[in-house]
Amino acid sequence: MRKVLLYFFILLDLSLAAFEEPAVVPLPAWAPMLAELLCLHVFALRLVHYAKVIPRDKFWKDPKNICMIAILLTLADMIIYGALHAAGCYALRWSRVLRPLLLVNVTEGRQLRRAFRSIRNALPQIFTVFLLFIFSILIFSLMALKLFSKRDLKTSDGSPYFSNYADAVFDLYVLVTTANSPDVMMPAYDAGSAFAVFFIVYILVNTFIFMSVFLAVVFNNYKKYLKEEVRQLVRAKRHKMARAFAVLQERREDDGGGGGGEPLVSRANWSRLVRLVQPDISHAHTELLWSVSDDRGRGAIDKRAFVQLADLLNIQVMTLKSRPHPLGRLCPAFYRSAPSRLLRRLVRHRAFAAAYDLIIVINAVFIGLDEDKPGVGDAEWAFLALYLLEILLKLYVVEPRSFFAAHRFWNWFDTIIVVCALVATVVNAALESSGGYTSRQILDIVFILRVLRLIRVVDSIKRFRTIMNTPRPPRQVVYYVFAVAGMELFKGRGKFYEDAGDPAAADCGNPLLRGSVFARLGYCKNNFNNVVNAFVLLVQLTVVNQWHDILPSGFAAVTHKAARIYFVLFHITVVIIIINIFVAFVLEAFFLEYSLDKSDLHTELEKKIEELRLVRTCFVCASGYRTVDALLQRLFEADLEEEEDGDGDAHDANGNFANPSFGAA
Repeated sequence: MRKVLLYFFILLDLSLAAFEEPAVVPLPAWAPMLAELLCLHVFALRLVHYAKVIPRDKFWKDPKNICMIAILLTLADMIIYGALHAAGCYALRWSRVLRPLLLVNVTEGRQLRRAFRSIRNALPQIFTVFLLFIFSILIFSLMALKLFSKRDLKTSDGSPYFSNYADAVFDLYVLVTTANSPDVMMPAYDAGSAFAVFFIVYILVNTFIFMSVFLAVVFNNYKKYLKEEVRQLVRAKRHKMARAFAVLQERREDDGGGGGGEPLVSRANWSRLVRLVQPDISHAHTELLWSVSDDRGRGAIDKRAFVQLADLLNIQVMTLKSRPHPLGRLCPAFYRSAPSRLLRRLVRHRAFAAAYDLIIVINAVFIGLDEDKPGVGDAEWAFLALYLLEILLKLYVVEPRSFFAAHRFWNWFDTIIVVCALVATVVNAALESSGGYTSRQILDIVFILRVLRLIRVVDSIKRFRTIMNTPRPPRQVVYYVFAVAGMELFKGRGKFYEDAGDPAAADCGNPLLRGSVFARLGYCKNNFNNVVNAFVLLVQLTVVNQWHDILPSGFAAVTHKAARIYFVLFHITVVIIIINIFVAFVLEAFFLEYSLDKSDLHTELEKKIEELRLVRTCFVCASGYRTVDALLQRLFEADLEEEEDGDGDAHDANGNFANPSFGAA
């Protein structure tokens, strides 16, 4: 409950941008400020609590607590803004860009902090390559200026072609993104075919070579520092487990009657610890974990097995209660008859799943056909009947509560989609038959539900599930900062008019955009007039297509050429750094899901589950992990084991793991 409340106030604080000027839903200025004051009060109480339970020297050295000074800065900004707003003066809410710090610097945001630390550590190496990249652009821009500025060439809109150095640098920077290719090349190419060599060499060097080098540098350094973070985490965890072992250990007499028996932890102490760490763990799950730890049946475990307890608890295991099918209780003779058993075997057979995969493919073909053609609409009823029959047959075989268990995502998905599609199709048919039906809203819902049914093919192919299971690091924090900054810089510079006949729609409500490419292409809705439009625009800029049309003829035209700095900084931060880090993490996680076998501990746990199934105790060992830390440990497990084997400091002669020193988390 505590975490839920914390995330609620964080989400509330971040969502205030939708209600502040420029707002999606305008509210009086005091309303969002009052809500933010409440959020700051909650964050301040957490900060005071930390200060009381953490030693003062460690509290002030912890970066996440120092960064919470954003609370004081926000309060000061709110007071100044409120005073200026009350006096009718221009006021700027600059502290809104600090809101994501509250998400990054709470204790529960350790994954974001880890990502930002890895970015910070990798930046020096990235910066070296970036300087070389900028130097290359500057050299090529100087060559372009000398080659084309005196030839009186014109662009397609009649503007001077490479007439000054600043424009040359910007145009060639945009060419790296390929957004203005081949437009930027055509005037020179029309003047002489040999000039194409300049642009081809430029694209080879800067677009293909440098962009690939950026990915390689980011991938290598991000992985290196992330692995170091995980290594420190694993060593600290094992050290703490070793200290816990020292507290709980008992000396047992050896077989020779001596007094120097091996230190062990008894089952009673082990069970009390597990119950303390995970109070909601089931008795069956506890028995399973103990059977894996005490593989020799001694009634106690040694230090190595005890240290593995933290990793064992991070493997997702779900306990399934074995319940008889309701039909087996109500009509046992019928349910256990030979035809019934045959039907259940057929439904469990792989051929049944393959048949429905084929039905999905055929359904996809019919979805793509014209709805008005004879037989196509009727076929949809047949597909709905087949999907409904599949669910009923599965419910006939599987006990309903097991079929709709919490971890049976695809069962829930299939049932909800099929039932909703059936209801929507019936409603649509009834409205059509009543006459005078012109709304397409129900029909659109029907079409969407039909397409969504095809997603279930993901669960049928193992490699598809691998792709879906690949984690994706969050990027929304950076988008939020740039969106809020863009709203303050460019709000009200243009407006979208729903009525295309309105004279102001021709120039987006700004005379400076009259006749511009931005207005002619209908980009008026690409603005910073509220946080939703800002996010959409930033996503468009991330794709970089038409980047040059949105910026020079749009925002630079209504403000100043210096507006380019904002957009170039966004491209460098998001596309060159964040996206490459995103790709690096996804590649590494995908390789884990795609190629690596399960860990030894995971495999041992599954073996025990198979053994326990023989005595009618049912478990499911999921492929995922309870925490991201566990996934990251699995990601670098092979490297960590190799380092541990060759690292004399990993643990001493007594088996005690070293306690590494590392920065505040």
